[in-house]
Amino acid sequence: MHSLFIALATAPAPSPTPSLRPGLDQDQVSPGLLGFVLTAFIVILSALLIVDMVRRIRRVRYRAQVEEERAAAEGGADTGADVTPGAGTLDGGRDGSGPARPEANGDAGPGSR
Repeated sequence: MHSLFIALATAPAPSPTPSLRPGLDQDQVSPGLLGFVLTAFIVILSALLIVDMVRRIRRVRYRAQVEEERAAAEGGADTGADVTPGAGTLDGGRDGSGPARPEANGDAGPGSR
């Protein structure tokens, strides 16, 4: 068995048959203009989708912040309390004592109306 492994390890590998046209080297082959155009189209489309998604996420955050400030102002007018300090921060100025989502306090959120 040992001699079989040695024979297989020392046997030369078969040489590949050339599949390119005569005169072409493997390094000279490229996808061409069509491959470049399709790749560029996919890259541009992905960049536009990312920009659009960032814009939509930013809009949702802004609407939630405005709705939260409006609810705080309405609640403050009824009870005489001040608006939550730090309401302009990313987490809405929460210190962990209040509800984390508008749904938690009975409000369905900015997109429900």
